[in-house]
This record gives sequence, structure tokens and C-alpha cells, in this order.
Amino acid sequence: MAVYNAQQWLSASIGSMMNQSLRDWQLICIDDASTDESLALLREWEKRDNRIEVIALTENRGQAHARNIGLERAKGDYICFLDADDTFSEDALEQAVRVFELHEQTDCVLFRVVSVHDGVKVPHSSQTFDVLTGKEAFNKSIDNWRIHGVYMIRATLHHRIPYDESCRSYSDDNTTHLHFYHSREVRCCEGVYYYWMRSSSVTHQVSVRRFDFMRANESLKRQLEGIGAPQEILENYENRRWLILIDCYMFYHVHGAALSAKDRRYGLSELHRIWLTIDRTSLKKETIAKFGYRPCKYWSVFRLQEWLYFTLRDFFGKNN
Repeated sequence: MAVYNAQQWLSASIGSMMNQSLRDWQLICIDDASTDESLALLREWEKRDNRIEVIALTENRGQAHARNIGLERAKGDYICFLDADDTFSEDALEQAVRVFELHEQTDCVLFRVVSVHDGVKVPHSSQTFDVLTGKEAFNKSIDNWRIHGVYMIRATLHHRIPYDESCRSYSDDNTTHLHFYHSREVRCCEGVYYYWMRSSSVTHQVSVRRFDFMRANESLKRQLEGIGAPQEILENYENRRWLILIDCYMFYHVHGAALSAKDRRYGLSELHRIWLTIDRTSLKKETIAKFGYRPCKYWSVFRLQEWLYFTLRDFFGKNN
């Protein structure tokens, strides 16, 4: 559990661990230099239960780094994360471990994800499945998260592939993709992970860190090339990178005025840099057929296309 300024949610999140039907667990809480009372509260929980271990970092370096510090201390056969503002159902860990014990080839087990917003619970739209090969799970995850990334994993695989720290935000998603890629089998369980939707989440804020999304994608591309991933997978991922570039340009167009001049310049330079790195020979016709998604030969022409495209979307109220 990576923790940063989460004092108001810790009693619920840690409480959901204390209520687990499976009793043999270790909870490693890594305080990422919180400025509120999170660390003091974590210390209180640590005194109450010897299954809880607290690590206090002196510098805030982001979720992936914090999780890796915790990963070094993990002693169990299976590992999963619990964000500091989320909760588990009482049988979540037991259900996941049961799947591992029944299927010795399974390396990742997905929880059922239920989003909670203003007290309303909405099951994640990802389809459930019996079993997927690791490559099938990988392909579904890079296809706009057709399966989600909330899971328990065999410790041997996770220690071999720790969290990607190349960015402060988003690069931890790369680790999920790689865990799936290297799994023999991926299955689901009936245990529930409750994702509490908070406005304070990075994904809900107007922040220059949004451009880390593209840098994180670039990191995963390098890693896939490094492990010799098949050309089909590399091409599919390059198409995904192109769609994310367009998405980040929409963020720049819609929210640029809310950023500082320095952050706007950085964002635009990142958009340009990533645009230059895209292998256009890998882009499929269906990816670039629509106006607004065409690569264009010149950066100035591409920028004009994006301005026209998102201005028209503004007019019809379609940007969000």
C-alpha cells in the first residue's frame, strides 16, 4: 500500500484488510513523505497488529517507487496492491488464493472491480473470463484496458518484474502489461476490489503530469523491444501509442490554459517529441482514417489539424 496524504481513508482501507477471511497476510504500508497525519495513523495500526509493517520515505517519488520499496520486503507467495483510498471485500484475498491453489499454471488472478462514486456501486465494464493465456491478457490490456489491471500475482514473477519507475505517473501500468505478457495463465476470482473514485486522483486533475502518459508508453515500447516481443504485438502497441498521443493533445487543447506557461511549453514539446518517435509504417488504416488522427508529414500541419479537430469538437460539446 503506497500512501500519500490519505489520512481520511486509511481506517477504511486498512480496516478492510483486518476483516479478511484469510488471516495469513502481510500488509506493507509505504508512506511517500505525506504532509498530513497519514504516517502517524500508520504507526498506530502497526502497533495494533504485527502483520502490518510501515516504511517512511523522506522524499516523495511517486507510487511506483513506493511500491517497489514495499516489494523488497514482501515475504508472501502472492502479492497484490491495495491503494490507500480503496477497499477489499472480506473474502477478496481468500478467493484469489483459492484460484492459484486450484490452477498451478496461473500466474495472475484478477479481482472483480466495483467503482464507488457518491455511494453508488458500478461493476467494472471489463468482461469476465475463465482463463486467458498471458499473451491474450496482454493484448486485451493494451486494447484500451479491455481487461483491468487489479490483480494478485505470484511473488516469483513480481520480484522478477518490479514496478516501472520511468515516470512519476502512469508507468506502473507498464508493469501490469508485462506481468500479463509473462504469465502462463491469467484467471479471475470472485473477490471484490472497491475502487473509490476521488477527485484528488491524478487522473482527475489538470496537471502537467498527464503528459507522463506518453513517456510511460515510450518506456513500455522499449521494454517490449528489449524482450523480443513479436512484430504483431509491437505494431498493435504502436497504434495504441498513436491514440494516446491524440488523447494527450486533446488534454493540451482543452486544459492548456489551466497550466502554467512553462508547463504548456513542456507539454507541447513532449507532444512533438512523441509525434516524431511514432513508427508510421505500423499505423493501421482504421487508426488514422479519421480527420484528427492523421499523422501528417509536417508538425505544423499536424498541429493545425488538431486545432481544427478539437475546436470543432468543442463546438459540439464533445471534448471532455
